[in-house]
Amino acid sequence: MEKEKFEYSREGEKSSITIDAGKLVQEFNSLPIEDQKSKREIIEKLFGSVGEDATIEHNFHCDLGFNIHVGNRFYAGYNFTVLDVAEVRIGDNCLIAPNVGIYTAGHYISPPEDRHKTGFAIPITIGNNVWIGGHSVILPGVTIGDNSIIAAGSIVNKDVQKNTIVAGNPAKKIKDITSKL
Repeated sequence: MEKEKFEYSREGEKSSITIDAGKLVQEFNSLPIEDQKSKREIIEKLFGSVGEDATIEHNFHCDLGFNIHVGNRFYAGYNFTVLDVAEVRIGDNCLIAPNVGIYTAGHYISPPEDRHKTGFAIPITIGNNVWIGGHSVILPGVTIGDNSIIAAGSIVNKDVQKNTIVAGNPAKKIKDITSKL
């Protein structure tokens, strides 16, 4: 099933929505590391929905915030970036290592003078019990199935079936997960 793709424009001044999100992100990143209660309160204001026991380490960044939905027992390491121009849905029991980027937004191949004006965004869905290794990038429109592992440094540009390990640039299937490793 193909996800809906929509266009957006980056021309003009920043909207009040992106400014408000930016202020919340700035506040989140300036909190003391041990102040988990205040971090949780900001994430609940910023995100569209947040499950129980969700943790995001410092140096987090996003575009809008309200398009991000995370499930129960979610963890994201340092330097987590989400370009959430379109919706990002992440299931329960997901682990995201440091320096991971989830990008719903992209740009068309066009003459250089037009490249900065418009782009597109396609939603991303990440299932339950997914582990995304450090320095990985998830690109627009990708769906990652339940119980999958994205190896460190992978660039995921196509859907990942459930119970699968993928690795590389572009990410390719390494093996099925059939039992405890």
